[in-house]
Amino acid sequence: MKIVWAVLLGAAAAWPQDGAALFRQACGDCHRPGGAPRAPLPEALAAMTPASILRSMESGSMRDHAARLTATERDALARHVGKGKLDSTTGYCTAEVRSRTDSSFWNGWGANVGNTRSQTARMAGLTAASIPRLRLKWAFGHPGVAAAYGQPSIVGGRVYLGSQSGAVYALDLATGCTYWSYQAEAAVRGAPTIAAVRAGRYAVLFGDVKANVYAVDAHSAALLWKTRVDEHPAARITGSVVLWEARLYIPVSSIEEASARDPAYPCCTFRGSVAALDAESGRTLWKTYAIPVAPAPLRKAANGTQLHGPAGAAVWSAPAIDAGGRRIYAATGNGYIEPAAPTVNSILAIDMDSGGVVWSTPLGAGDAWTFDCLNRNRSSCAAEAGPDFDIGASPVLARTAEGKRILLAGQKSGIVSALDPEARGRILWQTRVGKGSLLGGVMFGLAADESVVYAGNSDLPSPAPGGLFALRLRDGARIWQAPSAAILAAVTAVPGAVFSASMDGRIRAHASGDGRLLWEFETKRDFETVNGVKARGGSVSGGGPVAANGMLLVNSGYGVLGGSPGNVTLAFGLD
Repeated sequence: MKIVWAVLLGAAAAWPQDGAALFRQACGDCHRPGGAPRAPLPEALAAMTPASILRSMESGSMRDHAARLTATERDALARHVGKGKLDSTTGYCTAEVRSRTDSSFWNGWGANVGNTRSQTARMAGLTAASIPRLRLKWAFGHPGVAAAYGQPSIVGGRVYLGSQSGAVYALDLATGCTYWSYQAEAAVRGAPTIAAVRAGRYAVLFGDVKANVYAVDAHSAALLWKTRVDEHPAARITGSVVLWEARLYIPVSSIEEASARDPAYPCCTFRGSVAALDAESGRTLWKTYAIPVAPAPLRKAANGTQLHGPAGAAVWSAPAIDAGGRRIYAATGNGYIEPAAPTVNSILAIDMDSGGVVWSTPLGAGDAWTFDCLNRNRSSCAAEAGPDFDIGASPVLARTAEGKRILLAGQKSGIVSALDPEARGRILWQTRVGKGSLLGGVMFGLAADESVVYAGNSDLPSPAPGGLFALRLRDGARIWQAPSAAILAAVTAVPGAVFSASMDGRIRAHASGDGRLLWEFETKRDFETVNGVKARGGSVSGGGPVAANGMLLVNSGYGVLGGSPGNVTLAFGLD
C-alpha cells in the first residue's frame, strides 16, 4: 500500500541545475520501467503541475528524499518534470440547483460503519435488471493531477470528494456542477464523512497525507477545526475517517519504508495508530499505537547507520465499527525493521471508549520489509526480507442471514480471512484468491452481503493478473470467478450485482449469482467535463465504485503502480 511518487537517490555533490540531468541522476533509478514498483513513470509525473511536484519535495511525500537538493535544484527538477496546467474552471451551480436534496446516500468508505460496501435496493436505486441501462451523465475533471483517487461520498443530493492536489469539492449529484472547493494542505485519499457536529451544522470530515484531519462546513466550506494526529514527518492518512456517536476514528499510516531506500536513513521510528477525536472540536480523546513499544536504537547497519525499532504496522484503511460490542476493528501493515512486532499484518480489536487493545489476530507474522530491500547493497532490510503482505483493505464486519457476525480481512497475500469477533478473533476460514505480491492480492477493499463475499485480485506484475471472486460467507467456499484485468480498487455490491473497476480502465458489473457480465464501460479515453477541465481516464485504483439514488460514481486515473494516469470522476445514471 506504500504508494509514493519517487525515491531520490545519489550524492548531492555536483548535481547540475539542469532539470533533465537532475532527473536522470536523482530520479531515473526509480522512475523507469522496471524501477521502483510504486514509482510513477515520467509520463504520469508530467500530468502534474510544477507546483505540485515542488510541494511534494518541500513539504510532502518526498521531503526526506529531496532534502539533499538545494532550493534551486528542486525548482529546476519540478519545472522539468511537471508539465500539467491548472485550467480555469467553470460549471459552478446556480441558485436554482442549490435547493435539491435526497434521502439516499453513500456516506464514507464502506456505505456503512461495518464497511460492507453493500447497498440496499432503496439506497442504491440500482438492481441487476436496471444496470444495463446505465449511461454517462457527467464527467468532472481534476486539474493538474495524474490520479483521481479520492472516493466520493453522496449525501443530501451532493457529492463530496477529495483529490491528489488537496482540493476537496462539493458537487451536485444530478448535474456535476460545483458548489464549492476547499484546499487542504496535501492530497486527500479517503472518502469524506458528512455528519452533524454542532446543532444544525453539518461538516465534511476527512484527512490528508500530512496526517491532518479537517472539519469544514458542508454548505459553505468554512473551516471548523483542523487537528494533526501524528507528528512523525512520514505520517499520513490514507484511509477514510469513520464517525460513530460524535467520535471520529482516524487510521494513521506512513511512507517511512520509502525513506529507507536511502542507505543513510536511520530506519525506522514510525508506528501505525488509530486516534479518536471529538467530532465537534477536533480534540484528541485517545490514540492507540499498533505497536505498543516505542522505538529505540537497535543496532548499526554495515555502513554505520543507526537503526531503530520496533516500527511499522501502518493502519492504511478505514476501521470497522462494532456498535454492539463497543469495539473498532483496524487492520495493520508490515513491519519496517527486524524483528517485526507481533502486531504487524494483524486485525486489532480496540475498545472504542478507552482505546485499549482487546485482542489481536496476526495474519502474517515476521513480515519486515522496506524499500531498502530493493537495493543491491541492503543496509536496513531484514536478513530475510518479508513479502510485504499488508492488510491494506478495510476490515468488513458482515452478518449472515442467520445473524452470525463474521469479520473479514483481505490481504496482499491473496488470502481472504474470516474471523469470529465473538471469540477474540479466532480464524473461521481462509480462502486464497490470488498468488500475492508487493502489489496484491487483495489491495483496497472487499464487499459483502448476507451470504457472499466479493474480492478483487491484483497479482501485479504476474503474467496473468486479475480476477473477481465470489466466496460463500459462512465457509469461504468459492462460488464463482470472473476474468478481469488486475483489480486493486475496492469492489461494491448492490442487489443482484457487484461492481469492479480495474487497472485496464474498465468498469464492470457482474451478476452476483453466477458472475456473468451485465455491463461494461471503458474509461481510458478523453472526456468533456462539466467544469471545463481537460480530462482523461486511465487505470482505476484506490476507492471503488459508489452507488446511491440510481447513480454510480467512479474515479479514473492512477499514474502509479504501473498504471495509466488520468484525472476524471465519472457519474452514470439510468437512461
